[in-house]
Amino acid sequence: MIGYATIGTNDLDRAVQFYDKVFAPLGGQRTFANGERMQFYASKAMPGMIAISKPYDEQPATWGNGSMFGFPAESKEQVDAAHAAALAAGGTCDGPPGQRMPTFYGAYFRDLDGNKICVFKMG
Repeated sequence: MIGYATIGTNDLDRAVQFYDKVFAPLGGQRTFANGERMQFYASKAMPGMIAISKPYDEQPATWGNGSMFGFPAESKEQVDAAHAAALAAGGTCDGPPGQRMPTFYGAYFRDLDGNKICVFKMG
């Protein structure tokens, strides 16, 4: 149902390098950019797109309390790999990979701007 969602950043170049590494295990790759303000990513396995973006109003990007982006994975191994890539690229762990419910395996981290991200496998 989502066409795309944006994740705010204060340093687009640094954020793009981070998300290149995080999305690689999930099959995500850069699609197109909107100048020096926004970089889109997509995956054949994931509907919709994610954009990493500097705010249009040129105010500082901030993370929302209670806001989180969830990215589906095809396997638990992909969850583990994306989480490890995030931490290796400078992100912080906000919940290690693990079985949260009988049908939900997930891992949580914060990106370089403090945005909370979950990578998960359902089923």
